[in-house]
Amino acid sequence: MLNGLFDIYLPVAGIHFNVLILLAIGFSVGILGGFFGVGGAWVVTPALNIFGFPMAYAIGTDLAHIFGKSIVATKKHGKMGNVDVKMGLLSIVGSVIGVEIGAINVMWLTEKGLAGPVVRYSYMALLFGLGAYMLYDYFTKERRLAKHAAVKEAGVETVRKGRWDIPPMIYFPVSGVRASLWLILGVFFVTGWLSGFLGVGGGFIRMPALIYLIHCRTAIAIGTDLFSVVFTGAYGCLTYALKGRVEIIAALIMLCGAAVGAQIGVAAIKYIHGYGIRLLFAIMIVLAGLSVTLKQLNYTTLAAWVVMGAALSMCIVIIALMVRGLRQERALKAGH
Repeated sequence: MLNGLFDIYLPVAGIHFNVLILLAIGFSVGILGGFFGVGGAWVVTPALNIFGFPMAYAIGTDLAHIFGKSIVATKKHGKMGNVDVKMGLLSIVGSVIGVEIGAINVMWLTEKGLAGPVVRYSYMALLFGLGAYMLYDYFTKERRLAKHAAVKEAGVETVRKGRWDIPPMIYFPVSGVRASLWLILGVFFVTGWLSGFLGVGGGFIRMPALIYLIHCRTAIAIGTDLFSVVFTGAYGCLTYALKGRVEIIAALIMLCGAAVGAQIGVAAIKYIHGYGIRLLFAIMIVLAGLSVTLKQLNYTTLAAWVVMGAALSMCIVIIALMVRGLRQERALKAGH
């Protein structure tokens, strides 16, 4: 049933919606998901809502789209050797427990009438704090590298002793990391708790945790995080589908755009170094923090546009950097 050249009727939500908007949302979030290893709920949900989806349908449809998109991106990362399945499975165990406890905490705060402001301010603090730390890490990397080079040149052997080397120790061959089982479960318990407490997918929390706390390489952290998102997206999709809040037609249309975007996002990692990815991710979550702040100040529409504008701008930057990398690669091949 058509209503306008590119409008279709969505029977579950009971609304008409533009197909091109759905494809554009899916494509842009597919790029971001493939590149950063996140689900993208903080982009898709407000985008669908501002263009006419009731919030519950926006969340449920987004989860269905995330589930499908993450499968595509994870498969691509798997072919590139960026998915540590062993670590990903452990992350699910820790995350599920954390999510449940986080949800219990939210229910307790709800009974006290404090859930709204506590969750929003916690979300703002996390986004700005994490973004600031990642920016600091990026802009001080040269100093750290110089210090490491000076120590190496002086011939000083330094053995990095882990503070959390509590048996049993597990070796992850794909990541090249040896870590305590309790550290792994503890990190993912905390990220799962934050996910359940803040009501988000948790990809933007897990990816930095894998890099900074477990010391995975950036590409491995992204691929492994996407592997975890497949399971969390499936669980969330099932929950909302049983409540009749998943508009499957819209999710499938977005998935068509996301399938193309995810290929671009994953391919871009080849041409952008780990610290470059971290810088772009830091900028993205700081802008997401700004959006949450605007929403807290009751500028809801402006907040949604900030998120969508940031997502679109970041996609353009990623594509531009990938194109530049491709040209440089071709120039080098031509030179030989």
